[in-house]
Amino acid sequence: MASEKEPTVIKKYANRRLYHTGTSSYVTLEDLAGLVRAGEDFAVYDAKSGEDITRSVLAQIIFDEEAKDGQNLLPIAFLRQLIRFYGDSMQALVPRYLEFSMENFTQEQNKYREQMAKAFGGTAFGGNALDAIQAQTRANMQIFTEAFRLFNPFTAAAQARQEAEGAKPAAQPGGNEITDLKRELNEMRERLDKLSRTR
Repeated sequence: MASEKEPTVIKKYANRRLYHTGTSSYVTLEDLAGLVRAGEDFAVYDAKSGEDITRSVLAQIIFDEEAKDGQNLLPIAFLRQLIRFYGDSMQALVPRYLEFSMENFTQEQNKYREQMAKAFGGTAFGGNALDAIQAQTRANMQIFTEAFRLFNPFTAAAQARQEAEGAKPAAQPGGNEITDLKRELNEMRERLDKLSRTR
C-alpha cells in the first residue's frame, strides 16, 4: 500500500531567504504561491529554531496577492468580521467553518465555471453564478450549524432543557433566510458566552 507523499520542506533563514530542500535551491514567495496552485504540499520551518511557520508564510502570500491590482479575493467586510472573531467565544468554530466552506466550494467549482460559461460566455461573473454561490454558502452554513448541533453536547443539553420547560426549540434555518442563520449564530454565541462565564 503506497504511503502519502510527505510535504516538501522549505527552510526560512535569518536573511528571510527560503530554501526548497526538494530542489536544493532558493525560492521566493511567488514560487511558493505557484506550488500551492499546482497542488504541491509543503511545510515551512524556521531554519534556526525548527518552528513550523507555514501559516505565517501562507498568510504573507495572501497579503502579497491582495496588494496586487485586481487580485482582491477578500472583501473588506469579511476582513473586518474576521478580525472581530479573534478573542470571541466563537473563535474556535471559525477555522473549521471556513475550511468546510472552501472544501465545498472547491468541490463545486467546476459546476460554477460551467454556469458562468453558459450564462456569460466565461467573460463575466454575473447574477446567475452569484446566486448559485450564495445559495451554496447558505447551504454550507445550514449543514455546518446542524452538524455543530448534533455533535455539541452543550447545545443538545440546552435543547433538552428547553423542551423540558415546554419552550419551543429554535427554528431550523430557512432555505434562503439569512436572518435565520444570523439568529442561530447569535444564539450559539450567547450559549458559549454563558458557558464560559460559569466556568
